[in-house]
Order: sequence, then C-alpha cells, then structure tokens
Amino acid sequence: MLKKYMAAGAIAVGLVGVAGTAQAGKDLDAVKARGQLICGVSTGVAGFASADSQGKWTGIDVDVCRAVSAAIFGDSEKVKYVPTTAQQRFTALQSGEVDLLARTTTYTLTRDTALGFDFTGVNYYDGQGFMVNKKLGVKSAKELNGATVCVQPGTTTELNLADYFRTNKMTFKPVVIEKIEEVRAAFFAGRCDVFTTDASGLYATRAANAPTPDDYIILPEIISKEPLGPVVRHGDNQFADIVRWALYAMIEAEEYGITSKNVDEMLKSENPSIKRILGVTPGMGKALGVDEKWVYNIVKQVGNYGESFDRNVGMGSPLKIARGQNALWTQGGLQYAPPIR
Repeated sequence: MLKKYMAAGAIAVGLVGVAGTAQAGKDLDAVKARGQLICGVSTGVAGFASADSQGKWTGIDVDVCRAVSAAIFGDSEKVKYVPTTAQQRFTALQSGEVDLLARTTTYTLTRDTALGFDFTGVNYYDGQGFMVNKKLGVKSAKELNGATVCVQPGTTTELNLADYFRTNKMTFKPVVIEKIEEVRAAFFAGRCDVFTTDASGLYATRAANAPTPDDYIILPEIISKEPLGPVVRHGDNQFADIVRWALYAMIEAEEYGITSKNVDEMLKSENPSIKRILGVTPGMGKALGVDEKWVYNIVKQVGNYGESFDRNVGMGSPLKIARGQNALWTQGGLQYAPPIR
C-alpha cells in the first residue's frame, strides 16, 4: 500500500513539473512586445485615479496597474493610462484599446460572463450611497421621495437607484449625465437634489470638488454591494493570473508585514513564507511566468495594499476613509489573499 501511495506521489510531482511554467497568451505577448501596459482608468476620481498638472496618475486603482507592470517588466512605470467613462470602459476593453480595466468597476455576474471578461479580484469593497446639501434638511435616504438624482448611465449605480426607490415605494427624477465631472458640476450647481454613486466616490467628490465640503452630507444608507476590481478579457489565462496575483501579492505582503520601507531587510528573513513570497526561495515566479523578484518589485516600487490604501484614500490622504471592509481579514475586514505557495 505504501508503494502505491509513493507511486501516486511521484506522478503528482511529475505533473507539477510539466505544468510548472506558465504559457504566455496573446494579450501578455502583446503587452511584452509593446513594452508597456495599457490600463483603462476613470476620467478622474480622487484617491482612485486622477492625473496632476504634469500628467502623473495616482490612486488606488492606478496602483493595481503599476503592480501589474512591476510584475511583468520589473518596472512599475511602464504603463499608459487611458481615461474611460462608465459607458466607454467595456467597449475599450472588448476592442483591445486597453489591456486591463482598473477603474472603480463593480464585479457582477453578467460582466464576468456575458460581456466576455474576467474579474481578477477585489481591490476595494464599496457600496452605493447618497450625498445631499445640508440645507435640504434630509437625514435619511428614506426621505428622498420625489427628489431629482444625478447619476451616470451604464453603471450598476443607475440600476440600484431604480431598484431602491421602487422597493421603498418612492419616486425620483433622474438627471442622467455621462461624464463624471459634468455630473459633479450639475450637482453642485443645484440641478439635482441628490448625487448617488459608490460611497468612496462620494467622499472623493466632497473632498476634492465641493465648493464648501462641510455643506454636504453623505446619508447613512448603503444600498448595494459594490466589490470593485480589475478586469481583463477572456482568453489569456496567464495574463489574468498575473493581474490577479499582483493584487494578491500586495495583500499578502501587508499580512506578513512586508512594506516598501523594510522589503530589503525582509530578504534576510528566515520565515519560509516570506522567503517564498520575495523569491529568495525560487518557484513562484516560474509558476506565474515572471521574474522570481516579482513580489519584491511590486512592494518596493508600489507598496503593500495597506500602504496603497493609506496614501490614496485612507488616513494619509485628504479623503480619510476608514479601512472598514477593506481591512485585512485578520483585522475584521474582507481583504484576504490565497497563499503564495
């Protein structure tokens, strides 16, 4: 019987050896040949993706693009950012105009299947909320019957809005505007009573765009689940794997206390998990089809998930959003990465 189990183990090891190196697909080949990742981002959401006056992009979504670039090229800056509206984004990905979407896009069944996409994880757990001017005197979304509501088309936001008002037997008048900057302008100009989008977007809009931020309140109701994450096209499993594990690497690094500041020191760690993660013990890079230093490059150049969250949307940013559901699973949150092993 022991011999039988040993034989089975030998076969298993042999199969691992055969499948141990990832095979490149057409999307990854195109990215490598171009020498640059083309990343679809939002047209400007503070903390998630926005460009400064020099054209430098920053944000928690931008950091996903940078992490993927670091994994593929060893350089987080080999990225071209293409701003896309909510309605344009899926066409841009389907047509090949962009390699990857990282732009506050909600993971849903139809998007993951019927549209021909693969979601590769969740980089921000969110939910839809409502913002109003304090002078409206509203304290709850249940008091919004008959309100005019600014909303973007082609979004889960638009669908959730209709569902929520119908469920609560209320009416509303939608003010539908495609470009987010025009939605904000309409709301602050008083064209609508309410602005609805993901709560993170409301905090970003209030902090970065409100004439007087203290004049606006975000109502307590969260009416939906909005798991936001990076998206790729069906058809190139290796490219999808790299995007997926680049995000997981940032989460796993935070869990093990590996930061951009101490990653060089961590190379000397005797912890077998850390040695594996940072490529001191080789194998994970080969399995993914990238350099063994892929996680080291991500953490050194981009940071771990907690560092990215803090500087872009958390307490180290103007938004000051609490970690909440985006805390690690070990700290009561939902962020959880499968092991790098």
